[in-house]
Amino acid sequence: MKPLRLTHEFVDYIPEQLDAGVLYVSLRFTTVIHLCCCGCGSKVVTPLSPGDWRLTFDGASVSLSPSIGNWSYPCRSHYWIRDSTVRWAAQWTPKQVEAARARTGQSGQRGSASKSRGPAARLLQRVLRWLRP
Repeated sequence: MKPLRLTHEFVDYIPEQLDAGVLYVSLRFTTVIHLCCCGCGSKVVTPLSPGDWRLTFDGASVSLSPSIGNWSYPCRSHYWIRDSTVRWAAQWTPKQVEAARARTGQSGQRGSASKSRGPAARLLQRVLRWLRP
């Protein structure tokens, strides 16, 4: 797939309707959300913390690190967001996904509510607060 250019918006609350190609950055809730870059329409939530993702903003573009692997979605897309551009990465095998989850102590998709404590639980609380502005 070819590189895809994204835009970003700094918001307090995530809008009900997300636009394709837009990264919504909520510093208030330390979370970035966007529609999957493959075009499937799935919402991708990336919590910002030392154990999750890191956001870099240079005044003009944003980058997220590490890569985004949508292993729990049917599309199974995998990409990096560098300088507001999607750079596609190879899909991982189920064995590679499980090995990465084991290394990070996760049993589900990164950012999912699979852990009862920690960043994922805090993410769920933030999303619920967004739904009740």
